[in-house]
Amino acid sequence: MLEILYQDDALVAVNKPAGLAVHRSKLVGHADAFLVDLLREQLGGAVYLAHRLDRATSGVLLVARSAEVAGALGEQFMGRDVHKQYLAVVRGWPEPTEGLVDYPLPGSRETGPRREARTHYRRLATVEVPIALGRYPQQRYALVECTPETGRFRQIRKHMAHIHHPIIGDCQHGRSDHNRLFKQYFGCHRMLLHAQRITLAHPVSGAPLAIEAPLDEAFTALLQRFGWSPDAPSAPEQAAS
Repeated sequence: MLEILYQDDALVAVNKPAGLAVHRSKLVGHADAFLVDLLREQLGGAVYLAHRLDRATSGVLLVARSAEVAGALGEQFMGRDVHKQYLAVVRGWPEPTEGLVDYPLPGSRETGPRREARTHYRRLATVEVPIALGRYPQQRYALVECTPETGRFRQIRKHMAHIHHPIIGDCQHGRSDHNRLFKQYFGCHRMLLHAQRITLAHPVSGAPLAIEAPLDEAFTALLQRFGWSPDAPSAPEQAAS
């Protein structure tokens, strides 16, 4: 059963698990299950995607119960009136601790035209892990809050890689050596990117709506191991074994 975060006659918000594809597409390839099919069966009736999350990303996903509501939500997304906040674990300690990545990106095809793309980030906490990798005897990682202004394909993943702080577990844009380190030493096999919070106007009533998605066990266990809190301000450097 998918975790329902919010539900009424017009709108449903679910906490999408990491690794679950939202719908069929050429990018997904073969998959045993798709979120839209599971949700349709769970709710009993038609569902219409209002936006999408990458297969490897977890967190808040909005689904409309009618084409009209989906259209109204689409207008909010196009008008940049929907605000999304993500949590990510990245390699290194981003400097400055708060910044804006303003770097145009293509669509799903890398050869396509580049369009405006902007992501704000804020470093929440850091850790130094005493594990040798390459020429470094210790490795640095950070918990980062990311707030995209635009909604380009894999925007946060590409932007964090662009500033040389790729997201841990990102197989396309990250670092395979650090991804293996997290699997081997921390038992973490997912990409550490989570859509934590979304705010918008209700598509029917217009009332302000804020929806938050809790982290899964794997993400939570990692934060606990590093002594991090997803709601904490920037913390002093720590060491983890």
